Amino acid sequence: MIHLDAWYWNPGWVETPKTKWQSIIQDLTRRESWIMDGNYSGTLDIRLSVADTVIFLDFPRLLCLSRVIKRRFMYAGQSRPDMASDCPERLNWGFLKYIWSYPIIRRPGILEKLSQVTPDQQVIILRKPIEIRYFLQNFSCY
Repeated sequence: MIHLDAWYWNPGWVETPKTKWQSIIQDLTRRESWIMDGNYSGTLDIRLSVADTVIFLDFPRLLCLSRVIKRRFMYAGQSRPDMASDCPERLNWGFLKYIWSYPIIRRPGILEKLSQVTPDQQVIILRKPIEIRYFLQNFSCY
């Protein structure tokens, strides 16, 4: 599993420069097989160009907000396992605003890109936690 947060963030919450980030994603997608977790819409085109399956978790914003707040308290003062080192969990107004505005600002563009995948690519959109449980119970590797 490739957690994009762990690749994007450098110690102390320093962002990876855009050109280097694009190069990292290109290298990661050259692997024989991969599963990536993360949003990073700026590199979505690179990932979509080589992905055979996309699973989009299209959860309600209140669920996303509650989980981010829960995560903040679970990992208070420490970096979570799927994050780069020396990036202690934090929560700020900018991130809360990003989550709240995501369905209006970012979601439409992602859905548009997902609607344009090739016929041999599979797109799975899951909107509720119960749908994830059902998917995982019925998932089979091919």
